Amino acid sequence: MEFTTNELLEGQAHVWNLLLGYMKSMCLKSAVELGIADVLKKHGKPMELLDLMSALSIDPSRTDSFRRLMRTLTHLDLFAEKLNPGQEGKYLLTPSSHLLVSGETMNVIPWVSLCLDPMVSDPTHVIGPWFKSPKETAFELYFGKNPWDLADEKPEFKKMLFEGLAGDSQIVCDVAMMMCGQVFRGLKSLVDVGGGTGTMARAIVRAFPETKCTVLDLPKVVDNLKEEDSVEYVGGDMFVSVPPANAVLLKWILRDWNDEECVKILQRCKEAIPTREAGGKVIIIDMVVGSTSDKHAHTMETQLLFDILVMASIAKKERNEKEWRHIILAAGFKDYKITPFLGLRSVIELYP
Repeated sequence: MEFTTNELLEGQAHVWNLLLGYMKSMCLKSAVELGIADVLKKHGKPMELLDLMSALSIDPSRTDSFRRLMRTLTHLDLFAEKLNPGQEGKYLLTPSSHLLVSGETMNVIPWVSLCLDPMVSDPTHVIGPWFKSPKETAFELYFGKNPWDLADEKPEFKKMLFEGLAGDSQIVCDVAMMMCGQVFRGLKSLVDVGGGTGTMARAIVRAFPETKCTVLDLPKVVDNLKEEDSVEYVGGDMFVSVPPANAVLLKWILRDWNDEECVKILQRCKEAIPTREAGGKVIIIDMVVGSTSDKHAHTMETQLLFDILVMASIAKKERNEKEWRHIILAAGFKDYKITPFLGLRSVIELYP
């Protein structure tokens, strides 16, 4: 196939865009490290460049460089610039940078810190060679062990890992209650399978006090936890049995297992709930690649890139609707409903 010179030049620009994609991450990391969002939030109104630099304790000799950084960050919609004729532009927060304000209930700083830490990003350099390697993941090819074993050896990485996951989980809980409350409303009882220390279960009980919530997780996770906020903890194995309830919740659980294992888990969940006519259902909160409530075209691209990250680091996968449908029907469910929320993720309701 022959291409014109213009087509090849456009191709070159596209390759360069892909090539420099990592600079978006580095600009984001710089914004977090400098605390730009915190300063703008505290100031409470649009801020001129020199005032912003002064508040950040950046030397005036860096003025041109910092202006160029802010120009890029505003182009990426991380911050906004208010322009008045004949005056210096003033910077303000966007919904994205509001998530970078420390101390806010909804903030992604721990997640950003985790994903951009060299322990997570460096193994992506060997994704290509990994395809011809016997190692389970690119992470294992790079470090010689999986992330969990490495975390046990490196306390700082372990702390960052659990803070990042916990922070993301908290946002999911908060938004699920705000935007998908109808999914949980009216339930008499619910079991949160793999619910850890009960973050999601407590959020459900606060929103719906009439719902009796139980957390099922491995004994080593829940044995030392005491019942609080009407949440009961049960040690067990989701592959063996799930306590009976009106509904079963699986929040970011099935992505960690292959199709055959997912079918087994869903079968145990199905055994635990009553008929659909009696209000029985299984609720999954997970990513459905290609399904999104976000108006931005780049959301599916983000889902695809995240799928590569989990493939490279923990040998897991994000599924599209066809792949979800396969395991749902194989487990014996008759119907399902997908409700996109939180941009990247969805709520999937399964009916027996």
